[in-house]
Amino acid sequence: MKQSSHLQHIFWLTLATLFISTSGPLGKYIDMPTPVIVWWRSALAAVFLLVFCLYKGINLKIKNNKDRRTFIFAAIFMGAHWITYFYALKLSNVAIGMLSLFTFPVITALLEPLFTKSKFDPMYIILGLMVLVGIYILAPEFNLESSQLQGVLFGMLSAVCYALRILILKKEVSKYNGTMLMFYQVVLLSIFLAPALYVMDTSNISVQYPYVIILALVTTALGHTLFINSLNYFTASTASIIGSAQPVFGIIIAYLFLNEIPTIHTFAGGALILATVVIESMRSKNK
Repeated sequence: MKQSSHLQHIFWLTLATLFISTSGPLGKYIDMPTPVIVWWRSALAAVFLLVFCLYKGINLKIKNNKDRRTFIFAAIFMGAHWITYFYALKLSNVAIGMLSLFTFPVITALLEPLFTKSKFDPMYIILGLMVLVGIYILAPEFNLESSQLQGVLFGMLSAVCYALRILILKKEVSKYNGTMLMFYQVVLLSIFLAPALYVMDTSNISVQYPYVIILALVTTALGHTLFINSLNYFTASTASIIGSAQPVFGIIIAYLFLNEIPTIHTFAGGALILATVVIESMRSKNK
C-alpha cells in the first residue's frame, strides 16, 4: 500500500470512528423517550442506506430462510444494544455510558467459544478481571439506587447485546455485504419499534429533528458504512484499536457541547477498559 493511499485510508477510518462516537453525546442530548429516538434513528438510517445500496448496486437479496432468521435475531440484539446504551447515557453521562459499552471486545472474546469451535484462552480471564476493576473504578458507589451505577450496568448490558449481535452475524452471514446487513437490521428494527410511536410521547421531534437526522445520517449510515469499508484495507484488529478512540472522541465532544467534565475515576477506569481493547486487538493479529 502506497504511503499516500495508506494515510488516506487511515484518515477515513479515523473519520468513521469520529462519526460513530457522536452517538454518545447525541443520545444524551436528544430529549425524547429512548425507544422513540432509536425508531427515528433506524427509520431514517434505513432510507439513507437504501439509497446508498441502490446507488452502489449492492445486492439486497437474502439467500435463504435461515439467514432471514439470523437477520431478525441480529436486529433484535442491535435494538437491545442501542436502547440499553441510550439508557446508560441518560442515567449517567457520556463518558460512563461509552466506556461501559467498550467492555464488549472482552465480552465477545469470552462468549466466542460458545458460538464457534475456537478454544477458550486463559488470557481472557486476566482481561476480564482488568475490565471488572475498570468498571469498579467507574462506579465506586455500589448502590443500586445510584444513577451512576445504573448507567454502568445498562452500559454493560448493552455491551453483552452488542457482542451477541457480532457473534451471530459473524457465524451465520459473513458472506453478505456489510452495508446490506446494516440496512436490513435498521429496517427490521423500525418495524419492531413502530408501536412505541403510539404509546410514547413523540411531540419533541418537531424541535429535535436536526439532531435525530445527524444521528441517523452521520453516526449510523456514514459512520458504520465507512467503518465497514475500512475492513477492506485494514485487519479487524487494526480497525478495533483505532475504533477504541470512540470514547475519547465522545468525551471530548460531550465536554465541548454538553459541558460534561469527566472525573478522575472516569479517566482511571476508562484507561483500564480501553487497555484491554488494545491488548486484545494486538493479540488477535498474531492468532
